[in-house]
Amino acid sequence: MKKFYAFLPFLGLFLIACEDDTTPPETTGPDPVEYTSGSADFSNYVAVGNSLTAGFSDNALFEDGQKASFPNMLAANFALAGGGSFEIPFMADNLGGMTLGGTQIAGNRLILSFLGESPSPVPVEGQGTTDVAVKLPGTYNNMGVPGAKSYELLAPGYGSVTGVAMGTANPYFARFSSSESATVIGDAAAQGATFFTVWAGANDILLYATGGGTGVDRAGNVDPSTYNRNDITDPNVFAGSLDAILQAMTANGADGAIANLPNVTDIPYFTTVPHNPIPLDAATAAYLNSAEAYGAYNAGLAQLQQLSIITEEELEKRTISFAAGEGNAVVIIDEDLTDLTGYNPALINMRQATADDLMVLTSRTFIGTLDNPDIPTSINGVAVPLADKWVLTPEEQAIVETALTAYNQTIAGLATAYDLAFVDANALLAELNANGFQQADGSVVDATFATGGGFSLDGVHPAPRGYAIVANAFIEAINAKYSSNLPGVNPLDYTGLYID
Repeated sequence: MKKFYAFLPFLGLFLIACEDDTTPPETTGPDPVEYTSGSADFSNYVAVGNSLTAGFSDNALFEDGQKASFPNMLAANFALAGGGSFEIPFMADNLGGMTLGGTQIAGNRLILSFLGESPSPVPVEGQGTTDVAVKLPGTYNNMGVPGAKSYELLAPGYGSVTGVAMGTANPYFARFSSSESATVIGDAAAQGATFFTVWAGANDILLYATGGGTGVDRAGNVDPSTYNRNDITDPNVFAGSLDAILQAMTANGADGAIANLPNVTDIPYFTTVPHNPIPLDAATAAYLNSAEAYGAYNAGLAQLQQLSIITEEELEKRTISFAAGEGNAVVIIDEDLTDLTGYNPALINMRQATADDLMVLTSRTFIGTLDNPDIPTSINGVAVPLADKWVLTPEEQAIVETALTAYNQTIAGLATAYDLAFVDANALLAELNANGFQQADGSVVDATFATGGGFSLDGVHPAPRGYAIVANAFIEAINAKYSSNLPGVNPLDYTGLYID
């Protein structure tokens, strides 16, 4: 034992010597990134737009969705480079419903229910506590107003509570407008923004599309007071409105970013329900093809074709035929077919859908239901043709595409004229639909309804993870335009689907 203790001093010297020989020099990690705004000034950021700006998701506006809006994500990035606070006109709860005078005027947000045969979106239970008549005090940086069309952002009284009751004003804006006569842009510009984003105009086309083309293309009509809700805005009205919006937001020299509009055919609302979802047994298929059902219709068409009243091509397009098994196409009303009722009242404008037709998302719970509960054979989409509102036909899609092209040309031109960062949201959403975006963990965010992570359960508005992808597109454009070095956001930090 004494020999062991005597050895310790030498052992200590040995360890010290080894330490001197082998310990590497102290190292430090990489210097922290210093974020800069470049030539932009993010100190007072104001976002202008519609539901896509507000954070609308799952068919409603609610607190968590507002927190996950792309402008709020941008504001968090801006705060790294001199950005200030970002005030949001929060809804009163996470339900999303709204009331006015005790009457519910907007439904709750959707959640996925697993109680039926297959998972389906249903409104979350509960009574929303957001009362439109309760005016929020102060000013707000997120000026996104769900439902607003381009020209409505400039409309006096669009935030009037009295107007909401009369159906002439917007309930979302009524909650935080500065007065009964205020305009959205007036309230936005009054804040003296140093930086702004504008993503507006989607509703000028979208409402026509989601309504199955039941509205009217108002090209050539420059009087919005004559428009119905589902009509497409005249391109000149859109251009004038957007120019006025940008004039107001840049009046004090603010920089900003503007995004173009995505094609509606790239959203799950039009890509989820197939045109041919009908299964039939042999007996039912035979009955539908018989003279008691569509056989008589087909014979009447053939007779008119022989008289050269319709072409062979239209005869083929309109002939209805069912087969035993899966994959039968639904029967639809198509107003663009030749009107034959003057020759035979039974020859209405109907045909079977093709892969070129886009069934709206809400048709998934309507196809196969009974038109008349007392008539078991009155099956919607089979014995009873689907009305125009359930499908966007190729002719209607062409109308949408023409308007979209004109709108996006305007947006690109104004981005150049006002020297703004330009975000190609059209290309972004097309890529999300076609291929998705791979994330750091190897997962892919895409446009698959309910499971893709890119879109919410209404099939129109992004989910939080989708909004993060939009935010990154804005940040990329802003960095490129103003030489900032904002880091962007991680989409995986946000949910792809609210589960309760």
